Amino acid sequence: MASQYWVGDFFIDLSRNQITRGEQSQTIPPKALAVLTHLAKHQRKVVSQDELLSEVWPDTIVTPNTLQRSIAQLRKAFGEDRKQQSYIRTHAKQGYSLECDIVWQDDDSIPQVKTAPKEEAPSPTSPKPEIEITPVNPSHQIQTIKPKRFPIFALVGLVLLVFAIFKYSPPEQSSQLVFDRLQAVTATDRKEFGPSYSPDGEYIIFNRYLDKLCVNKIWARNIHTQKETELTPEWGTYGRHTLSPDGKKLVFISEEDCTIPLTQNTCYNLVSLDFQKALVSPQQPNVLMRCKNSAIKNPVWLNNNNLAILHKETNRWRLINYSVRDNTSRVLYDLENGNLAYFDYSITDGLIAVTSHHQDGQLYIDMLDSKGALLSSHPVDYPDEIPQRRTISPNFSPLKDELIFSTGRRLFSLTYDGKVSKLDLPLDQSASTPDFHPNGQRALLIKGRYDSDIASIPLNQPESIDTPSEEDVSELYPSTTRSILGEDDGIFQPNGNLIAFTSRRSGEDQVWITDGSDLRQVSQFPIDTNIDGIHWSADGESILVNANNELNKIFLDGRVEGLPLNAPVDQLFQWDSIDNSALLSLTIKGVTKFAEVDLDSLEPRFINEKPVSWAQRTKDGRLIYMDHMNRFWQPGAAEDQLIEKLVDQGSEKRFVIEDNVIYSINQNDQLWSYNLDTDNFSILKAVHRDIDYLTDVNQGNLMITYVVAAKKEVAELILRK
Repeated sequence: MASQYWVGDFFIDLSRNQITRGEQSQTIPPKALAVLTHLAKHQRKVVSQDELLSEVWPDTIVTPNTLQRSIAQLRKAFGEDRKQQSYIRTHAKQGYSLECDIVWQDDDSIPQVKTAPKEEAPSPTSPKPEIEITPVNPSHQIQTIKPKRFPIFALVGLVLLVFAIFKYSPPEQSSQLVFDRLQAVTATDRKEFGPSYSPDGEYIIFNRYLDKLCVNKIWARNIHTQKETELTPEWGTYGRHTLSPDGKKLVFISEEDCTIPLTQNTCYNLVSLDFQKALVSPQQPNVLMRCKNSAIKNPVWLNNNNLAILHKETNRWRLINYSVRDNTSRVLYDLENGNLAYFDYSITDGLIAVTSHHQDGQLYIDMLDSKGALLSSHPVDYPDEIPQRRTISPNFSPLKDELIFSTGRRLFSLTYDGKVSKLDLPLDQSASTPDFHPNGQRALLIKGRYDSDIASIPLNQPESIDTPSEEDVSELYPSTTRSILGEDDGIFQPNGNLIAFTSRRSGEDQVWITDGSDLRQVSQFPIDTNIDGIHWSADGESILVNANNELNKIFLDGRVEGLPLNAPVDQLFQWDSIDNSALLSLTIKGVTKFAEVDLDSLEPRFINEKPVSWAQRTKDGRLIYMDHMNRFWQPGAAEDQLIEKLVDQGSEKRFVIEDNVIYSINQNDQLWSYNLDTDNFSILKAVHRDIDYLTDVNQGNLMITYVVAAKKEVAELILRK
């Protein structure tokens, strides 16, 4: 089968993953082109969904939503939609057909290539010059050029030259990273995270956090003696840290102390300390920069002794250059119609790699020089193993022109032009993206497991102890279904005796149901799946699930129905199956927005652009939501109204509503209720501090998730020499 063909006026080039019309070329995911090619082989014939799924995704479990997304990508490339179906036609409950002329091009018909004229270095807003491909139209005749004859001595000389180059050229660097072993660096009962090497490679610097005591400190570990040194006293919540190129100054982000109730905007402090002095005794950091009305994260030292930092005003992130010496900053990189997600810096090459959401909704890898000039920008070409809407955080690797990132239990490499390849990884549990040693032969990562359980507790049950936080949480709240891995999101079946919940007990995040004795897995999501929200239908026959930022309706009889929204779903809050609408947070060009979506038309109605942490509707339809400062709001006639009686009563533990009564837990670990009709607020009882979330309420019973153990540790991946 030829690798190039025509669909009407569109030229399809499978070797380049492109669809071209005139001089306009579009890069299309390989699987979408495979769908198109199979339809082209069966021109004007109806091809079933099952046939397309088995042909394009053999030996892979995917939902029909994956196929629907590929069809949508093709229709967009052809300039049509579901209503206008000139090219790809949908046949209800049957499949799809390609309704236009197909001309296959011979494999030896090579497109003419012309190089774009040389231009000045592109600015951050101008596209990178690329090679233009002009496809050969089948109506055009191809001229064959006969080679000239070379003298025999010239041919012999050419052969000898090729032999010499092959024999004496140094071997090429391996195209893949090969890991030899994984070894532990820390092994404590605390949570370690955020590891990095010092510029000289002599120290590993990491955060150590004990959440039960609300203690967080930065430590350094000598890689030769294994001696650990405490660098800081208690100093709030630390973010990523970075050590200056000369190894003298440690800089990191500090947020508010976790013991202080959040009653105003979080203050983000950029702080520093003398690293050499801290190796002798813990040092109190000095504040370099304060942010009260904006946020900063991910500081990284540049070679010029300035810092690159992600800075957010309103809902958009931009990359700034901060001068420690002058206490000034300037914008390095910004997207007017998009949002930045993550960045890393290569000291060796002086390059900045940025992942960003662009106007077309795709995730891009943008390469900058150290001054912020855009060198290249390409969409990330996700393979089938990675959900198409997954945001990634790649770091530089020892391979030339390649980065590396983790999706959980798997590692992938990412080239500067957006190509992704899978790497072999000796891990049996989730791990973070590796951060490489200056010599490139080892890398740090965080691995660990999260053990949580779900339990149902009666609201009117009296407490037998005064201080529940000092007792064993699992004895106080017996588990509904116990495993040594994470169980969460327990929800009661309407008018039934089942409980649906999410669990990693089978190795991946899946949806399970139980009647109290028997267990059954009802989803079959792929490896490294993330589930952010589930909700029963009113009849108790199906469950709406937000898995890998996409909505799927899972029926108890095993059927799965995908709902292909045009934007990634950040969080599913609630599903009203009667009106068939859902409360969601959606990511639009990298910006999170609070919305209610009509699941019939798949059209969103945006409610606001506030950072909403949780939301529910009451039985009579009133909307209640909690913002990032854990304050409760409800819409008013002119503007949203703060619920005054609930000021200082919010927490990270969410809330649930039954019969127009809100239930939640405050910062003092007190369960409370608030009646929206009577304006009555009551403290009900003390609860264990290890309760993570309230997830449902039904007939006087609360469903909770609580933490049994949360283990994170620093480990090193050693490369094979």
